[in-house]
Amino acid sequence: MPSAPTTSIDLTDPAVVADPYPHFARERARHAVAWHEPSGSWFTFSHAAVSAVQRDRRLGRLWTDREPAERLEPFNLLHRNQMMENEPPEHTRLRRPVASAFSRGHVERLRPRVRALAAELLDEVDTSRPFDVVEAYAEPLPVLVIAELLGVPRSHADDLRDWSQAIVRMYEPAPDEAVVSAAVGAAEDFAALVRDLVAVRRRQPAGTHEDLITDLAATELSEDEVVAAVVLLLNAGHEASVNVFGNGLVAMLRRGLRPGPDVAACVEEMLRFDSALQLFERTATAEVELPGGVVVEPGQKVSALLGAANRDPAVFERPDEFDVARATNPHLAFGVGVHFCLGAPLARMELTESVALLFERMPGLALAGEPESRGTFVLRGHRRVEVTASGGRREERHA
Repeated sequence: MPSAPTTSIDLTDPAVVADPYPHFARERARHAVAWHEPSGSWFTFSHAAVSAVQRDRRLGRLWTDREPAERLEPFNLLHRNQMMENEPPEHTRLRRPVASAFSRGHVERLRPRVRALAAELLDEVDTSRPFDVVEAYAEPLPVLVIAELLGVPRSHADDLRDWSQAIVRMYEPAPDEAVVSAAVGAAEDFAALVRDLVAVRRRQPAGTHEDLITDLAATELSEDEVVAAVVLLLNAGHEASVNVFGNGLVAMLRRGLRPGPDVAACVEEMLRFDSALQLFERTATAEVELPGGVVVEPGQKVSALLGAANRDPAVFERPDEFDVARATNPHLAFGVGVHFCLGAPLARMELTESVALLFERMPGLALAGEPESRGTFVLRGHRRVEVTASGGRREERHA
């Protein structure tokens, strides 16, 4: 194995999980890329290195079934057929129908519903006492939005939340048996629901429904591929939105900040400042030279540390400050290259609408205690964020 440069950073260390950014800064000052023996992977710490990894077609997403394969088949099946776990030409074939469905105007069609759903959730909040903004607002909203986009009945919203959370826990280092069992069960139940919905859509006349499952059911994708696409859209759309919202809100409230007139710019800073997705892994299919002169051999893995890239002082002025009006913000939260997040427009729209409405309703919003972290590194977020409306909320209702 390569002997230098190397890093011994422990991504499971509670201190790193709690606040990885000082650790990233120390590593970045030493090297843009370094070998991490415990994981058998190259770690990338600079914006240039992470961007290069994501753009280089010789560094691909190559899904390998988890072992034992038979027991984990429901989980493996969802990922084996996902666009995110494949490279062109297979990636192109899987992504094109989903991209085409998104281009039919589903995102903008949902904007009024996002506002209405967000208002409904805030109407239910008792602002006379502290409340958990994650449980009351940040978690349910993306699930309701994704359910409407896909065409999943709202009665399944709680199931979707539970399934999504169970599946994504498998992405953390060394998941234990309880996590594995929960993920397999969730994958099985989620797939069964989607298969039922696809069967219904295919039996009904064209034009009966206007949703993504209907669009995908009419494409050349197989049933397994439609199921995998739907599950990916929910997991990516839900988990990322919840964690970006929670992480960004905590960062703002700790500093006494409020969104400026340009809420969209504030959302971009939320995406950059405390990344919801911290690590994205690639595998070399050929020899690749990365910034710093590091040569990655075929078969070696590279871990792109997105949070480290998004605090790189070579790219971002005052990277450790939260600037609600940051004008230049080339963060990598949605990735770059062929795997750029297909749901980025939906996430941006949903976050902009929900953040704007929250502060419009509750201009005096403040933390009511220390937020409770999820305690995970790869998908970074808060389990609980107690807040108080303080100054009260405006009484007008939003349709």
